[in-house]
Amino acid sequence: MLQSMTGFASAKGDSEGYSWTWELRSVNAKGLDLRLRVPDWIEGLEPQLRSSLSKALSRGSVSLGLRVQRTEESSSLSLDQKTLETVLDALAEVESQAMDRGLSLAPANPAAILDLRGVLEASAGDQDTAALGKVLMAQFPDLIKSFKDMRLSEGASLEEVMKDQLSTIQELVVQANAIAEQRKDEMAQTFKDNLARVLENADGLDETRVAQELAVLAVKSDVTEEIDRLNAHVHAAHDLIAKGSPVGRKLDFLMQEFNREANTLCSKAQNVELTRVGLELKVVIDQMREQVQNVE
Repeated sequence: MLQSMTGFASAKGDSEGYSWTWELRSVNAKGLDLRLRVPDWIEGLEPQLRSSLSKALSRGSVSLGLRVQRTEESSSLSLDQKTLETVLDALAEVESQAMDRGLSLAPANPAAILDLRGVLEASAGDQDTAALGKVLMAQFPDLIKSFKDMRLSEGASLEEVMKDQLSTIQELVVQANAIAEQRKDEMAQTFKDNLARVLENADGLDETRVAQELAVLAVKSDVTEEIDRLNAHVHAAHDLIAKGSPVGRKLDFLMQEFNREANTLCSKAQNVELTRVGLELKVVIDQMREQVQNVE
C-alpha cells in the first residue's frame, strides 16, 4: 500500500518516578529529514531514536518531541551550594559597598534568596537514566506503529484519488486518439491542397523537395507517439501504485513525463478539439502531481 508523508502520533507514559509525553509528526519532503527534541540528560537516547526512525521511514520531514518530567513523589528539593555561595558573596559585596557610602539596606530575605534561579532545585537522587532510556525505547515502537498506521490511512486516500485521476487521464487519451484518427484524412487532404497550391504558383520549383518538406510537417503534426507514451505512462503509474511505498520519487518523475507528453500533444494539435483535450490532460496531470508530492 501507499504511505503518505503526512502523519501524526502521540503517546504518554510513566515509570519509576517519571512521566513523559511523545509527539511524532511529519510533512512531505524530498528526502528523510529527522528533527529530534529529546532530553539530553538521558544518555544515549537520541542516537537510538534516530536509528529507529531511519529504519522505519524513507521520506518526509519528521519531527519528534519528547517531554520528560519527574513526578512529585520522586522529586525533592535541594540547595545548590555553589550557586548559594555565589549569591551570598554578591550580597555581602553589595552591603559592604552600601556601608562605605553611608547607605543602610534592609536585611536580606531568605525566601527571596531561595527564589533566585538555581539556588533551590528539584532532584531525584540517584535515579538511573539508563533504566529510564530502556523504558522509553521499549515504548517507542508502539508510537512508530501508530504513526505509520496514520500514514497508511492517508496513503489509502491518496491511492483512491490518484486512481480516479489516472482513469480520467486514460479517458482523455482515448478521446485524443479518436480525434487524431478523425483528422488524419483531413490533414492529408490539407497537405495535398497546399502542395498543389504551391506548385501552381512556383514555376520551376522542385516538386520532390516540396513534397519532402510537407512530409516533414506531416510527421511533426502526428501525435501517435505522444498518445502511445501517455498510455504507457498510465500503465506504469498503476504498476507503481500497486507496488506500494516507497515509490513517491518514481511517481514524481513519471508525472514529469506525463506533463512533457501533454505539452507536446498541445503543440502539435493544430485542431481545436485536440487542443482542448490536451489542456484538460495538463490540468489533471498537475492535480495528480500535487497528490504525488505527499507519497512516501
